[in-house]
Amino acid sequence: MLLTITTTHKPATDLGYIMHKHPDKLQSFDMSFGKMHVFYPESSEERSTIALLLDVDPIALVRDHKGPSGEGFALEHYVNDRPYVASSFMSVAISKAFRSAMGGICKDKPYLVDRVLPLEVNIQVLPSRGGEAFLRSLFEPLGYQVELKRYELDPQFPEWGMSRYFSVTLRNELKMKDLLAHLYVLIPVLDNDKHYWISEHEVQKLEEKGNGWLEQHPEKELIIKRYLKNVGAFTRLAKSRLSEEEIIDNKEEEVSSNDNVKEERKISLHQQRLNKALDELKLSGAQSVVDLGCGEGKLLKLLMKEAQFNNIVGMDVSYRTLENAKSRLNYERIPQKQKDRLGLIHGSLTYRDKRLKGFDAAAVIEVIEHLDLSRLASFERVVFESARPLTVVITTPNAEYNVKYESLNEGAFRHSDHRFEWTRAEFEKWASGIATKYNYEVRFEPIGDWDVEVGAPSQMGVFKIKN
Repeated sequence: MLLTITTTHKPATDLGYIMHKHPDKLQSFDMSFGKMHVFYPESSEERSTIALLLDVDPIALVRDHKGPSGEGFALEHYVNDRPYVASSFMSVAISKAFRSAMGGICKDKPYLVDRVLPLEVNIQVLPSRGGEAFLRSLFEPLGYQVELKRYELDPQFPEWGMSRYFSVTLRNELKMKDLLAHLYVLIPVLDNDKHYWISEHEVQKLEEKGNGWLEQHPEKELIIKRYLKNVGAFTRLAKSRLSEEEIIDNKEEEVSSNDNVKEERKISLHQQRLNKALDELKLSGAQSVVDLGCGEGKLLKLLMKEAQFNNIVGMDVSYRTLENAKSRLNYERIPQKQKDRLGLIHGSLTYRDKRLKGFDAAAVIEVIEHLDLSRLASFERVVFESARPLTVVITTPNAEYNVKYESLNEGAFRHSDHRFEWTRAEFEKWASGIATKYNYEVRFEPIGDWDVEVGAPSQMGVFKIKN
């Protein structure tokens, strides 16, 4: 099985530093199930490619009891596709051959670790037991352009139909460590068969390699199940660790447990945000509202109390959180007329979704800071270009206010899941750019107690589409 990674980053020879493999050397490694070879088919300033060739020995698989584990026949351990298709063996090879690159280590040029690169991946051959649609559903939400070539079971007998095997080309602009994490997790998910024992250690590896992207993936639950071979106890453990919890912050809960501020105890900052967002939505005249990243439904509950809103939808990336929202809203007990006003949908804010179109207004309350900066462009297109509501209300923390939290270390974020926190100037620059690009106008409002030097703890942008 063969995997290649190509970049046209200038100079493309930086690939050797990132991968910790010299372009002029062929390196071979013994594995328990065969041999692994790493080499460069091409290396120049304009274009470089690194290749990982895995030569699986089917006899070694039987000797080490690492053959296929599904339904089969007497000779299945000797006659199977393991030597020819990318599977969990490839994941093991990636982690061994590119361990430093996966860990974000580059001693000679450390700045390359966080450099977003144009990357192209070719995999020969990749099985997909869910077909083309499933393969695309794994990679496209992560921003990949996917090209596929599917193979016939036997060209001499076309009536047998198509196989589950594909040659796959993936293109994206991202960090190398993120690319390798995606491949490490998703290759065995496509095959749905890991060759080694599933334990809590595998849950830890999934949590580590999935950090920052798996929590928001629309196929998260299926990825977890397949990666852990549907072992119930470990699947439930992984789900609990990887589910995005609703952030309910009384002055950002993680940093305020020791901050005794009487005013904020009366009405928490989170509640002030919700009240402010509700006021703006009411003033907009909207009748249909979608709450993007609705969490456990606190804003939805406020919206349901207002007769003005006849179509209220909450969307979240976490199934478990949506179930909690359903419970919080007493969905099963409310009258049918109220149920008809309310909808809960599962989805991600980083890929287009036709269900989000047609709303008068959208609320995005303390959500954007949980997205990687590299994925904000996708969020912008989803909300302002594709969904295009008449009004959009966005809130996010004001980083300048962090100095007011005595228990927060300098440079730290208010919550461990935040990917960034913006100053007022940074938020206004980003929001104004969106407004100009997508033909909106925007105004800004503070939320919480105002400080002359650092402003308010939270900030809001209210976008109105231009006529």
